[in-house]
Amino acid sequence: MDNKISIDDFKKIDMQVGKILSVEKIPNRDKLYKLQVDIGEEKPRQIITGLVPYYKPEELLGKQIIVLANLEPAKFAGEISDGMLLAAESKDHSKCVILTVDKEIEVGTKIS
Repeated sequence: MDNKISIDDFKKIDMQVGKILSVEKIPNRDKLYKLQVDIGEEKPRQIITGLVPYYKPEELLGKQIIVLANLEPAKFAGEISDGMLLAAESKDHSKCVILTVDKEIEVGTKIS
């Protein structure tokens, strides 16, 4: 693997447990959901994600997920995404699963 990072680079990554509070399909976009995710801050984070082909809204609602919390905000379909959820996608893009925790734990818990 040519793209190894140092432990110091890894320490810069802020991953936290989040809970999906709401799921809304973005109009006129085939793949995008707008999520409101609680990561233990004063207000939920908005995360835009391309999970429509893989999950129904009710499958996501209430799920605890892993959030990359210190990613710079980005704009998708006119909406700001302030974080990224972690997922695994097959090489042919036919399957995608979100990363979760195996037991319930407080939102905002750091991943290490």
